[in-house]
Amino acid sequence: MLALLFLLAIVVLVGLWLAGTYNRLVRLRNGAEEAFKTIDVFAKQRYDLIPNLVNTIKGYTQYESSTLEKIVELRSKAMQAGGKDGGTADNALAGALKSVFALAENYPDLKANQEFLHLQQKLSELEEGIQRARRYYNASAREVNNAVESFPSNLIANMFGFHLMEYYEVAQAETQNVQVQF
Repeated sequence: MLALLFLLAIVVLVGLWLAGTYNRLVRLRNGAEEAFKTIDVFAKQRYDLIPNLVNTIKGYTQYESSTLEKIVELRSKAMQAGGKDGGTADNALAGALKSVFALAENYPDLKANQEFLHLQQKLSELEEGIQRARRYYNASAREVNNAVESFPSNLIANMFGFHLMEYYEVAQAETQNVQVQF
């Protein structure tokens, strides 16, 4: 009788451990997915802000329309790509936006325009938010990956189909200084 109770206790403990580990993996995965969606929210805000920024700049810059057209084109590509596949297009857009602010240096009236300054500040805040969201996502992905690869939770992860998550990486082009030529 005592052996049966002991065996039952072991089965219950193993069952609790399995359930706890599974639930932890689910929480980690959901947290990482939420973190990735936060990047999308910031990117959407950036996409919505870009037309206002472009229209404000158009009034001051008559000769750099190709720069502005490139930004509008990259915005469209980034919006269409979306999700994890949108990282490359999103990085290209971020690089092009840097050139807009470099372009503004040649137009003192534009730099003094309150609407442009407001849009520039808002875009800078969004870029900082995107960077924070990327770091948070990568930390969340690291936690999922650690749980999926570590013993003994890897046994549960493999049993229930939990996989490693990809990190959000910055494209090489985004790490380079912006070169604006007129």
